[in-house]
Amino acid sequence: MNDLITWLPPELAPLPRYVVAMAIGLLMGFERERNPAAKAGLRTFALTALFGVLSAHLAAALGETWMVAVGLLLVGAMMIAAYLQSPAQDGDPGTTTVAALMLCYGLGVLVWHDEIQLAVMLGIASTMLLYFKPELRGLSQHLSRRDLLSVLQFAVLSLIILPLLPNRDYGPFGALNPYQIWWIVVLIAGVGLAGYAALRLVGQRRGAVTVGLLGGVVSSTATTLAFSRHARASATMTSIAVIVVVLANLVVLVRLGVLAAVLAPSVLVHLLPVLAGGLVAGVLAAAYGVRQLRPQGELPALAMANPTELRTALGFGLMYAIVLLAAAWLSDWLGARGLYAVALVSGLTDVDPITLSSLRLFNLDKLSSAVVVNVVTLAFFSNLAFKSALILFIGGWNMARHAIAGIGATGLGMLVAWAIMRGFSA
Repeated sequence: MNDLITWLPPELAPLPRYVVAMAIGLLMGFERERNPAAKAGLRTFALTALFGVLSAHLAAALGETWMVAVGLLLVGAMMIAAYLQSPAQDGDPGTTTVAALMLCYGLGVLVWHDEIQLAVMLGIASTMLLYFKPELRGLSQHLSRRDLLSVLQFAVLSLIILPLLPNRDYGPFGALNPYQIWWIVVLIAGVGLAGYAALRLVGQRRGAVTVGLLGGVVSSTATTLAFSRHARASATMTSIAVIVVVLANLVVLVRLGVLAAVLAPSVLVHLLPVLAGGLVAGVLAAAYGVRQLRPQGELPALAMANPTELRTALGFGLMYAIVLLAAAWLSDWLGARGLYAVALVSGLTDVDPITLSSLRLFNLDKLSSAVVVNVVTLAFFSNLAFKSALILFIGGWNMARHAIAGIGATGLGMLVAWAIMRGFSA
């Protein structure tokens, strides 16, 4: 934009801003033109965006900033008068179009003040909001009170509690940072909320593969426990339960990769081959299982706890802080052996706390990337062993012999990849 301005005569230097504003207005106007009830379309939106730039231009030239506010009031009054004079036949009060037109005016003002990229992004986002009205309405109708509560609780966790916490290191070894600990809680709650929302939108009766993948995003342990019980209660559920459990535990590897990429990208280079080895072996085993077992029938409801509930968040934050402190202490006292012991114990029920703790210690220069890879691998094996026992005792032998073979293939793939990596590094 600046290069173009330098090639124009001085008297035409503002012209590119008017062109950008008119393009934004045309984009928004295209969508409103499709709505028969709307009192504003292509020309009105384009002219309003130009009016926004002109108002800001005149205000800057004359030093009268009040002109921008007057222009906004005129746009709003004009549209309200249009709807009062000729109400829409379908009963639509036209508030959406009025709001969109006033926003279009404001975007024109932004363009004049060189906030061009922001104005274009907001224009595109606004057009999408206008276009996807049916989908958004359907989404709101499918949301239950509990779903809305989950969103509000996540907002409290991320937008109220997180900014209030001090971003300083406390405690032994400087391992406890309240802001970092709660940021991890927000990250895990956000991942869980995404999986929970996907389950609610897609539905739990869309197939074992879908439920397995989304259940693994929310909680692989809860998914394993729930479907082991279903397999015990009904022999016809065994094939479905096996596929769901194997896929849910495969998703754990993806989660670990995402966490490493977000928190310590330099570790991901060393961790990715091990995760990829387990993922490839697990996918092949799952594909073979789907082909052989041919899961059919209706899936039972998968009851999931609210991933953003404050009690759950506090529990995870406390567990993470304890594991982090224990890992820092034992790694300082016993070296890597102490950390590996923590990985074996804490990984029994959940892989996330020890993985996040080791990544945090890596960022504090207390661990090497090789030790982090070993810790994550040991924790995952410990978790697979715990879930295998869970499947055997709750789901029974008929389910266990298939499910343990599937998740065992995942562990074997990780083990082979880890051994190869050790060989290259030796």
